[in-house]
Amino acid sequence: MHASARSPDWLRRSSSVTSGRGGAVAAGWVSRSWGPAAAMNFSEAFKLSSLLCKFSPDGKYLASCVQYRLVVRDANTLQICQLYTCLDQIQHIEWSADSLFILCALYKRGLVQVWSLEQPEWHCKIDEGSAGLVASCWSPDGRHILNTTEFHLRITVWSLCTKSVSYIKYPKACQQGITFTRDGRYLALAERRDCKDYVSILVCSDWQLLRHFDTDTQDLAGIEWAPNGCVLAAWDSCLEYKILLYSLDGRLLSAFCAYEWSLGIKSVAWSPSSQFLAVGSYDGKVGGRPRGEAHGQCPSGSDHVASTRPPPQVRILNHVTWKMITEFGHPATINNPKIVVYKEAEKSPPLVLGRLAFPPPRAAAGPLSSTESEWRQRSHWDGHQALQWYLARRSSRNTASQGRARGQALCAAASFPPSPVFHAEACRRQSQPQDRHRGAGLQSRQLLPGDEE
Repeated sequence: MHASARSPDWLRRSSSVTSGRGGAVAAGWVSRSWGPAAAMNFSEAFKLSSLLCKFSPDGKYLASCVQYRLVVRDANTLQICQLYTCLDQIQHIEWSADSLFILCALYKRGLVQVWSLEQPEWHCKIDEGSAGLVASCWSPDGRHILNTTEFHLRITVWSLCTKSVSYIKYPKACQQGITFTRDGRYLALAERRDCKDYVSILVCSDWQLLRHFDTDTQDLAGIEWAPNGCVLAAWDSCLEYKILLYSLDGRLLSAFCAYEWSLGIKSVAWSPSSQFLAVGSYDGKVGGRPRGEAHGQCPSGSDHVASTRPPPQVRILNHVTWKMITEFGHPATINNPKIVVYKEAEKSPPLVLGRLAFPPPRAAAGPLSSTESEWRQRSHWDGHQALQWYLARRSSRNTASQGRARGQALCAAASFPPSPVFHAEACRRQSQPQDRHRGAGLQSRQLLPGDEE
């Protein structure tokens, strides 16, 4: 890690994370003023690469990327505050929690560049070398950066204050394998060792291991701390419905399983009070619960009874017994007449036909020649009739003897049904002038094969 020679004492001071609402909201570069009428005002269009555009946590700044350049704008005025240049094209950006730093990940080069808004002359470059880089994120204190190497061999923790480096081995590549507590004190990491799933809990102050325990999962898909930091939820992959609740010291508090032999958990979300846990499932087409089994218990038998009501998709668990207290369905069709559905309709101004300039009618475009008119009148013929007419017209260019011979051959052929080869050749010759020169009259016939004679 390379930084400026200046002592980074200003990095060590604690910065409180302010929560506020900025004066602008970007949705496709949209600026919104928070007035009584809440009118939406659109700004001018700015260049953007790879959809890399993020507001700072305090809502005061807006960062966007244009290839290898990082542009930081004021959220109220959209004026450029800082402009930084990276070594290569930026593939990921992330603000620190205190909105003082922003990191730019260059995955192709295995580099991370960190920029400061308070001290623009200060910069930091982290090079992972041959290990590569696939992910990069901030720690909650905004003074450490966690880089995940290729193939998830390890996670490297870089300190911006002390320039120290820590390593965490065996991280698992899953849907959500790393999570911090709300207060930023602890880190939970999903690991994979010896074909088994584990969870490690580390202290973020010194990155020391606090607890390490295995999980009763076949393929751990994700972990999530409760907002109060007392319970850790871990769930299995979608192939098996299982969610496990662990305490801070690694004790298994409860396990929940709604059904078997079908796709399982899709998403998990805690309530802000940590009293409820919502579990989204894939059971949109599953309509059964085992006979005699209560909610929150895994089915043990194969005797299933189909449900007569629409199956639920979201289940809510309580924090006391970790049993399901309610469930919410998400049907594809809504039949309740009391439900109000709003639809946004786009209205366009009516067209004034008197102001539109239409092209002149076909009859006023000018008379057609006799040959072109004859060609268009006969365009509805089939392939055999068109070839007869074409050969008759072409025979007039040859000598009288050749014309008489071709006319006799044509009359003899017309008295019998055309052969498949003859009919295919006729269709091919007819389609070529219409496809290449549609509506070109005699010019289309002059481009047919054999006309160069």
